[in-house]
Amino acid sequence: MPADAVERFLAALDPEHRESVSARPREEQEGLAAAWERELESDTELDILDELSPSAAEAEAARRVLDRGTG
Repeated sequence: MPADAVERFLAALDPEHRESVSARPREEQEGLAAAWERELESDTELDILDELSPSAAEAEAARRVLDRGTG
């Protein structure tokens, strides 16, 4: 997984979660970033939000991934 996907995922997180995820092993960060990218690609509600605010869509997808514990 390209490092930029992990960096984009971390940037989409709120500061508290960013710190927590940054402390996890790199492999787990990559798994979460991959799940985040899948969430962004597959959820049509996020497509609509992305048109209005790309950063809000990314933050919502990140929140959903962490809520599910996907990785």
